[in-house]
Amino acid sequence: MHALGPGWMDPNYLLGQFGGAFFWISMLIVFIECGVLFPILPGDSLLFAIGLFTATSAKTGFDVPLWQSLPLLMIAAFAGNVAGYEIGRLIGPSLYERDGRILKRKYFDQTSAFFDKHGNKALVIGRFVPIVRTFVTLVAGVSRMDRRRFFVWSAVGAVLWVALVVLAGYVLGKTFPGLGDKIDVMILLVVLVSVLPMVWEYVKHRRQANALADEVVDSFDPVDDGRRH
Repeated sequence: MHALGPGWMDPNYLLGQFGGAFFWISMLIVFIECGVLFPILPGDSLLFAIGLFTATSAKTGFDVPLWQSLPLLMIAAFAGNVAGYEIGRLIGPSLYERDGRILKRKYFDQTSAFFDKHGNKALVIGRFVPIVRTFVTLVAGVSRMDRRRFFVWSAVGAVLWVALVVLAGYVLGKTFPGLGDKIDVMILLVVLVSVLPMVWEYVKHRRQANALADEVVDSFDPVDDGRRH
């Protein structure tokens, strides 16, 4: 076990274990997390780490320049979405009914609600939300969203997600070179930030539920209720 959990969740471990193949392993992970039925992968933290490794290449030995890594990671993210969409069109309903250990029905329900609320923008916003990032493409496929519309918004989401997260790691690495020695802490912060939208949605949902409950209670007139008795 590592600071970030299993070895395959820790970019430092992956870099040390696979060396020159680390970047291609990263592309595969991004591809899988963006739609191929396995949502519990280090997408955000891995992209951030790639930016940080690039900025501190003298220490890390990571020698893939941004002009190569950015477009390739964007392609991997977009391709994962396309695969997830086609899987959703093909076998999405049966996956929902199965309610498996990893592909839980509640994930589909949560993502459907997210998709209904945000529409096309869900394909962009959902990129920045763990689990939703994987399932929003499946939901789009299950609902048979127009392919052209899906491809356009997925491409926008892929470009923004990869660019913003990788460049955030790169800029911070260049500005504070010492961060390379504390990458575990930085990645944990990235993970925490990435789950904030889910926490906010949960808190907002609870507030709305409580407000509705209060309205129901207030709708009963205690004076009239007393007269009935």
